[in-house]
Amino acid sequence: MRIKMWGVRGSIPTPGPSTVEFGGNTSCYEVRCGDTLLVLDGGTGLRLLGQELLGEMPIEAWMFFSHVHWDHIQGFPFFTPAFVRGNVIHLYGGLNVSRTLEETLAGQMDYPSFPVHLSEMGAKMTFHDLYEGEEITVGAKRDVRVTNARGNHPNGVYAYRFDHEGKSVAYVTDSEHYSIVDPKLVKLAKGADVLIFDAMYTPEEYAGHVGGGSKAGWGHATYAAGAELAIAAGAKQLVLHHHDPNQTDDMVREKERRARELFPNTIAAREGLVIDL
Repeated sequence: MRIKMWGVRGSIPTPGPSTVEFGGNTSCYEVRCGDTLLVLDGGTGLRLLGQELLGEMPIEAWMFFSHVHWDHIQGFPFFTPAFVRGNVIHLYGGLNVSRTLEETLAGQMDYPSFPVHLSEMGAKMTFHDLYEGEEITVGAKRDVRVTNARGNHPNGVYAYRFDHEGKSVAYVTDSEHYSIVDPKLVKLAKGADVLIFDAMYTPEEYAGHVGGGSKAGWGHATYAAGAELAIAAGAKQLVLHHHDPNQTDDMVREKERRARELFPNTIAAREGLVIDL
């Protein structure tokens, strides 16, 4: 398994000199499981991944959406491989919104919001709506096992785990922590080689001591909650994901330093970073 980070920011893209080190694109990860290409979320980082994939076409990809808030789908209309005939894309999302994944992705491309409709994209696309706790296998050889759990986020969110040849990655984004560590997420991330976790806030930001008011109920967590989950699940590495748009590179670096005091094998997600398992 090989993980590459294409978008690690939360809520809205944040280009500029203060975010150049960790990046300003919203959520998108590439995971290679042997010959199988997985894509986790379709934020603005997906555009960059699409440009990289042009040299590999025709492609077959399996895309998993945690949920359909803008920062996790807004890169899809700019994903060039989706416009090219001969490419095959399997798209998965949870049954947790008023419309299906296909209807939601099409909706953001409706007139007058976008000039090209989903139905005009050239790639063959198949949509799959997942139930909580459902287990599936994907890939050309059906050798990647995918499990899920619901997280804690307005309008719902799905966390995923991907297992392949003895290695595993858990992707837990946009899930606010409870007063106890969520047992569903502990089960999902049990023994994972890599736990990618929404550590959007510092504890001070979450409580409202800095940054303009409490973030309780907003559907995001802290690096401290990520460390608690990693410890409870026995995960090997923690990746702090979904950096707040107000956090500069210096602030993310400090968040990473503080998280390492709680869970030493922690890194802050940054665009272009590769983790090879």
